[in-house]
Amino acid sequence: MPVKVIGMIGVAPPQGTALHVIAGGISRSFLREFAQAHETAGFDYVLVGYYASSADGFGVATYAAAHTEKLSYLIAHRPGVVAPTLAARAAATMDQLSGGRLALHIIVGNSDADQQREGDFSPKEERYQRASEYLEVMRKVWTSTTPFDFEGRFYRFKDVFSEAKPFQQPYPPLFFGGSSPGAMEMGARHCDTFAMFGEPLAETAERIAELRRMMQPNGRQPRFNVSFRPIIADTEGAAWDKAKKILADLQAGGLPTKPQDKSAERLVELARRGDVHDERLWMPVAGAAAGKGNTSCLVGTPEQVAAAMLKYYRLGVASFLIRGFDPLGDVADFGRELIPRLKAGALEIDREQAAA
Repeated sequence: MPVKVIGMIGVAPPQGTALHVIAGGISRSFLREFAQAHETAGFDYVLVGYYASSADGFGVATYAAAHTEKLSYLIAHRPGVVAPTLAARAAATMDQLSGGRLALHIIVGNSDADQQREGDFSPKEERYQRASEYLEVMRKVWTSTTPFDFEGRFYRFKDVFSEAKPFQQPYPPLFFGGSSPGAMEMGARHCDTFAMFGEPLAETAERIAELRRMMQPNGRQPRFNVSFRPIIADTEGAAWDKAKKILADLQAGGLPTKPQDKSAERLVELARRGDVHDERLWMPVAGAAAGKGNTSCLVGTPEQVAAAMLKYYRLGVASFLIRGFDPLGDVADFGRELIPRLKAGALEIDREQAAA
């Protein structure tokens, strides 16, 4: 299956060298331009992020989908903020109106403080247990052809039925991330794609094998996504110079100081072990940002970075979330220089494997 490339959109123009793209007020013109730039560049999906203070993801994706033709939307979604029955109908509606251009990235919130802004004071492991029940209900709403009752620890419903069914069958793709046992158990039971931050090849292979083992009793085959911040330039030296300037700009603007979850802790530990792993994986930004914001970088020429990504593809990674520190400008560069090389290389690997 061809490799998929995922970007990330926001609703307001970021200022300077950007760690995040989902803060600020709502600019319709910028959102439209940002989504259309990704479509023009050859991205398959864009992630719509989530904070308790950010614009509503379904609204953002619906507006952007109305101004694009092929681009799909991976909406970050927190179980527990609304009822799973309502969320299932909202997702089915958007999937139908967009012609099947929806996926959901299930997150339970990496910050207790941000959860509490929405009135949720549950501990994180309990949130994963609730999310598992939530997804069980959502999947049943999407697939049930008759009304059903449900009674669990966190949710109770009677005579549930939705006339709105997803365009994609049996339902839109479900992504998840995380490194805790609760996250892995939830994802193994209910989700399709395991989204990982960029780690060295050996660690990534271990995580892929772990989830495959967990899914095997369910008879399910997981897919895998890895997130990177590519830093590319015409020469390798120029790319490393660019990377060092990005780090200095981010440090001058202030960065988080404490990892918020186990995935972030893993990145910080990798940064402590060394600046560079596997020749191209550059970790100082992840270390300086306390593992926040998909900050594992790949540095080099477009050819070198594409070759590095294809090593992950050979491990079984089916999609990549890539974004830069110049959010809009880097989209065009990636579309011109990186994405064509990545997709062509993945097709060549597919042909090799088919012939073998």
